[in-house]
Amino acid sequence: MSFPVITIDGPSGAGKGTVCLKLAQALDYRLLDSGALYRIVGLKAFEANLLANAELDSKDEENIAELTNKLHIQFLPRETGEVDIVVDGSNVAGEIRNETVGGYASKVAALPKVRAALLALQKNMANDSGLIADGRDMGTVVFPNADAKVYLTASAEARANRRVAQLEQAGQSADYQAILQSIQQRDERDENRSVSPSKPAEDALVLDSSQMSAEEVYSKIKEFCQTKGICFSDSAIFLG
Repeated sequence: MSFPVITIDGPSGAGKGTVCLKLAQALDYRLLDSGALYRIVGLKAFEANLLANAELDSKDEENIAELTNKLHIQFLPRETGEVDIVVDGSNVAGEIRNETVGGYASKVAALPKVRAALLALQKNMANDSGLIADGRDMGTVVFPNADAKVYLTASAEARANRRVAQLEQAGQSADYQAILQSIQQRDERDENRSVSPSKPAEDALVLDSSQMSAEEVYSKIKEFCQTKGICFSDSAIFLG
């Protein structure tokens, strides 16, 4: 028996996380945050001193892939709409959501052996439940036969503004120019890497959320999914 899969791809800060949580809530599907997977690997690789070289070589790649294979990762949603990310028994959700770890994630995501190590884990998550897969190559590489595919994007400036607001709301300092530069550099790497570059699937709905609210994005994606035969029994509740 196969279960429905909805893929939501696009760059960081486009609003994927918010809409994926709402879709999972409305459909009672499992959630896969592939970006968190790469952030986890990036953080753990940094902690293991495997990102010391400016340019990672084949031995670095082997070591990071080996580390990846040993990780035990769970996504555990809470009633508040937040998700605990438990790695080897410890919740790292609060540790991985910063620009520095985002840079680590982009570095390890460019390594073919690391991507291969995470591929089976991601595919297995669709074996016993409907799945909302949030990432950058979910619809093109991981789930090419997904029931509905969306590519959600936004301008670098809009994404930087959202990140600044998010950090300030959390009581952290935020440098708009530094964040914008980091986003632009990450986009350049992700769009031009040789393995699984970030791009829309040919059959994906492409949405630019720069001038859209979370509710508007959700509504558009819900309508698209319904045209693909996915049934919604109720509405999502937007928090905050």
